[in-house]
Amino acid sequence: MEKYTPRLLKKYQDEVVPKLIEHFEYKSAMEAPRVLKVCLNQGLGKAITDRKIIDGAVDEMSRISGQCAVTTYSTKDVSNFKLRKGMAIGARVTLRRERMYEFLDRLINVSLPRTRDFQGVKASGFDGRGNFSFGIEEQIIFPEIDLDAVKHLNGMHITIVTSANTNEEAEKLLSAFNFPFTKN
Repeated sequence: MEKYTPRLLKKYQDEVVPKLIEHFEYKSAMEAPRVLKVCLNQGLGKAITDRKIIDGAVDEMSRISGQCAVTTYSTKDVSNFKLRKGMAIGARVTLRRERMYEFLDRLINVSLPRTRDFQGVKASGFDGRGNFSFGIEEQIIFPEIDLDAVKHLNGMHITIVTSANTNEEAEKLLSAFNFPFTKN
């Protein structure tokens, strides 16, 4: 029986690495940047008053990622927001290996194009060390979410962590995966 390999991982090995080696003149395939992990994060300020919002968000994040999401808790008191240390304020999940490639494939080819009036993702989200972060306004763009069961529209932050040393290398890597950057 043959082991399952995600489509994006196969594309990385067969097409992307040779393209990056040619463009950046690497001496070895091991020098080519790769995606290390994808972090999904939802901050839910409304959850201070309603615990059910957190439970719904954790369930939705688990469905979107295919992996169990965890609740995040506040680390200090903030009186202006009526926030106490230890209160549940969000949900997060970190994807690696096969699940990461499966999620990226669904994100790039299915979810982002479903966004209303989608023009692409701005390439200004690079941090100078090869990592890319961007936000999504509504979680309903993911096909795993049942629209009838959604009680609150929540956005999320997605961070793609790569082994690239520069923004240029990371952008070239993500572009090779057909990541929909805006044309500007």
